[in-house]
Amino acid sequence: MAETMIANIPPEDLRAIVRTLLATHSPTLASSFTHTARARLSQVNARPLPDLPTVFEKAPQSNLSAPAPGLDDVLRRVRALYGAGMGLASLDLLAKIVRATWGLRWENEGVMADALAMIDADITQAIQSSKEEIEEGRVFDLATARAVAADISQTLEGSESDIAGWGGEFPFERAAASLVLWTI
Repeated sequence: MAETMIANIPPEDLRAIVRTLLATHSPTLASSFTHTARARLSQVNARPLPDLPTVFEKAPQSNLSAPAPGLDDVLRRVRALYGAGMGLASLDLLAKIVRATWGLRWENEGVMADALAMIDADITQAIQSSKEEIEEGRVFDLATARAVAADISQTLEGSESDIAGWGGEFPFERAAASLVLWTI
């Protein structure tokens, strides 16, 4: 009967049930839930995307960029990964998203700036998740972790340089500051 309910209940109700269950039971349940989520995400979501879907698009009349519908799907995947404690996997996707902004232009306020501010916050959260992942001993290859950290760092530096070239405001200040404080 539980499977029938899970298959048919609206997602928002299922989220409410899971939140209540995790909040009202022992911390062991939350730990088991997160462990099971990581196992599932490792099988399904942590596999590299063959190609990043289109996450930004240019308006033909203004040549300014805006988020494309594919951005929401990729960010949901990113958030599921770092939320389950798989920050390093999420940083890989976030670096690809940031690289997708290279060569684009946008206004300092508006939907694109708002989307980039969310991505900045996501990078900061993914860095924290990565730190915890390492501290908890779930990273067996520190060289790979260092490579992921170096990649996001170089990507942010490239973004800052690209944006400075056209006089825009660098939208990833918090992420860059978080990286400065992160040593592996």
